[in-house]
Amino acid sequence: MIGLIVGATTAFLVALLGTRVAIRILVAQGYGQLIRDDGPTSHHVKRGTPTMGGTVIIVAVLAGYGAAHLALFTPPTVSGLLVLFLMTGLGLVGFLDDYIKISRQRSLGLRSATKLGGQALVAIVFALLAIQFPDERGLTPVSTAVSFIRDTAIVLPIGVFLIWALFIVAGTSNAVNLTDGLDGLATGATIATAGGLTLIGVWQFGQSCATNAGPQCYEVRNPLDAAVIAASLAAACIGFLWWNTSPAKIFMGDTGSLALGGALAGLAMTTRTELLLVLLGGLFVVITISVILQVGYFKLSGGQRIFRMAPLQHHFELKGWQEVTIVVRFWIVAGLSMAAGLALFYAEWLVVS
Repeated sequence: MIGLIVGATTAFLVALLGTRVAIRILVAQGYGQLIRDDGPTSHHVKRGTPTMGGTVIIVAVLAGYGAAHLALFTPPTVSGLLVLFLMTGLGLVGFLDDYIKISRQRSLGLRSATKLGGQALVAIVFALLAIQFPDERGLTPVSTAVSFIRDTAIVLPIGVFLIWALFIVAGTSNAVNLTDGLDGLATGATIATAGGLTLIGVWQFGQSCATNAGPQCYEVRNPLDAAVIAASLAAACIGFLWWNTSPAKIFMGDTGSLALGGALAGLAMTTRTELLLVLLGGLFVVITISVILQVGYFKLSGGQRIFRMAPLQHHFELKGWQEVTIVVRFWIVAGLSMAAGLALFYAEWLVVS
């Protein structure tokens, strides 16, 4: 557990102190957020707020992971490096999107097809590598089986598995991206989900089939390393939230939202909890569904809307809710959803016992 503490502490301090430095640099360079003209008018005051703050979160997680292994005098694991690759790769796609917005002074960055193509490339490389490198027990970092609380009996052919992995990675990263619309909203929701994945990784380590064989054990590769990354991710977001809470001094941008979604997707796949992520990250799912419903109904009805605006958080803004009220209430939803996911995870273990 020393690795968890060192990793989380390092990530928190790097994010807390590094974000302050990043704000000064970004302000000096004029890298400010552009605001959509069709968005809530209350957001116009945020124009010019520094963005691309997600870079600090990525660096903080990498530093936390490195510090944890230095403290334990152990080398990084393949599973850990792959999750970090997924996080950093998607963060780079988001960085390019943010940079184009700023350099060309427009609210839209990469074209949708280009952005999705970048996400797909990173996701497929991750998936292909993640089913390599078997350990002495034959376990690879990610299984080709569909997983819920553990691997199910549904094993996918390689081609179908790659599509499945792309769906998980793109779906999660875009879901976090859609949630990132109010000060601190996506950051706080990620803290809840990453916290849940930390507890799952720690529990799987304690009940690993490698050290504690039995009907309740988990066939998971490097679960403690996943817990270290999840804890570092949560701690980095806490440090960043100090500056990102309302009124935000900095935004994470697509650099942060895509990276956070990638990290959560990678952690869910390596801990064999892919479908459980729907509950652990329930707020992201609800917000994504609100966009799907809005767009679908708009097309089918010939221009009518279900919500005043999508994603869902903007609907409540237009109804007159204060931004802080929306954020805190949505955090509560995120926390309850994560708790429900954990309850289901542990309930399965109790039933088996």
